[in-house]
Amino acid sequence: MSTSAKNSPPQIDPHDKEEFMLEPVPWYARRSWWSMFAIWVGFGYVPTGLIVGGQLAGQGNTEGMTFGQALFAISVGEGLLLILTFLLGLAAMRTGLNLSLISRISYGKMGMILPMLIMALLTLGWFASIVGMVGSIFDVAVGDLTGITVVNGLSLEYVLLCLFWGAVFTYSAWRGITAIETISGWAAPFVLIVALVAAVLMVGEFGGFDKVIDEASTRSGMSQGTGVTIMLGAWIAGVIMGVDIFRYAKKATHVFIGAAACFILTNPLLNIVGYVGSISTGDSNFITWMVTKGLFLTIVGVALWVLALWTTNMSELYCNALYVGPAAESAGLRLRRGKIVIVVGTVGTILGSLGFYEYFFSDFITILGAAFVPLAGPILADYYLLRRDEYSTADPNHMPPLRLPAVLSFIVGALCGIAFQYWFALPLDFPAGLGALIVTFVLHIILSKAMASRPEQQQVISEGFSSPAA
Repeated sequence: MSTSAKNSPPQIDPHDKEEFMLEPVPWYARRSWWSMFAIWVGFGYVPTGLIVGGQLAGQGNTEGMTFGQALFAISVGEGLLLILTFLLGLAAMRTGLNLSLISRISYGKMGMILPMLIMALLTLGWFASIVGMVGSIFDVAVGDLTGITVVNGLSLEYVLLCLFWGAVFTYSAWRGITAIETISGWAAPFVLIVALVAAVLMVGEFGGFDKVIDEASTRSGMSQGTGVTIMLGAWIAGVIMGVDIFRYAKKATHVFIGAAACFILTNPLLNIVGYVGSISTGDSNFITWMVTKGLFLTIVGVALWVLALWTTNMSELYCNALYVGPAAESAGLRLRRGKIVIVVGTVGTILGSLGFYEYFFSDFITILGAAFVPLAGPILADYYLLRRDEYSTADPNHMPPLRLPAVLSFIVGALCGIAFQYWFALPLDFPAGLGALIVTFVLHIILSKAMASRPEQQQVISEGFSSPAA
């Protein structure tokens, strides 16, 4: 493809509501490095970063880590997430394919339905949880004004605020990648600055950083393997979702900038602030601390919370539609992206208002980290080792129905992840999720070699098809 052809958009709206759901993102619609940076700063600012920091400090548990041990676990965990995000993002950038379409090459057109439905359920759970997080902070700031309890001990104010903000998040996701980029761009600097200022204020109130370190030195009992597994579990869904964002990148450096914005800048900052906040105040969520410090900090804290969760939850719902739509199309049902966003956003909003975050979130992210990391194994093995050429020759809409190596290796890997987490701990406290990913990666290679002669395993060459990077 010539340079002029790449840079000359056809006479269609580049911001169409389908958001290239069933086709590669063309070069004319690609975004700048700043877009990748801003989106990933906003995407990376999710309260799980604070919660993980608090867990490392022993909040809510009898076991924790010293500050130095926590920094090591954060470095290893974020480093692994950075590498996985970059490797998947690079494949997305070069092909222009979203996660569903790139999965069709590895899993087959019908085989991809299983992992995509799992991702759809995960992102629905995250959307519902984040809606609940917004409702919770308003509940803390405003209080129970009416005295009316609606359901599960939740106040009327909580339910109404969840319904309102769920609708806002849904509308933003319906607007597509442009809305995500715009809101993230102006929210990102504010989010980062306030987080740093809040950390300084909390430490100062506690008596200084030396006292924080002294108190942190009393934490013990959590292994490095457990710490790293917690890190992976909190963010692995975001790593895999990154494919749907990085398909808009123009260069490999832009992919790294986006991944670094999340896993070198935003998320480690939140981990540390969550750890320090837990030591200083007993609560890893510094927003909860801010709303107890007067009207000004309450307003700033609530605004920060809403902006931060807004940028994240748009991406959750945006990606959800890119899983549901192609999965439905593989099954013979054509659904428009906008309608999927509205329906799933409505369901997630209702779940959030009924207390999904309060009652299910903790177990949700633990199982997530243990079981669903393997989804990326077949994609990584195929793109980097087994069938690299096929990504530039095969139209993902015309793939064999089922490629067994990917489906079987994913199922085995997911079961191993759960087993490693709950029943058969790996030696040296090796992270369960990462162990399951390695099992899937290796098993996929073995099965692919063993089944290489099967017709559906042969390279697909689609006449007239050319990837954007070709």
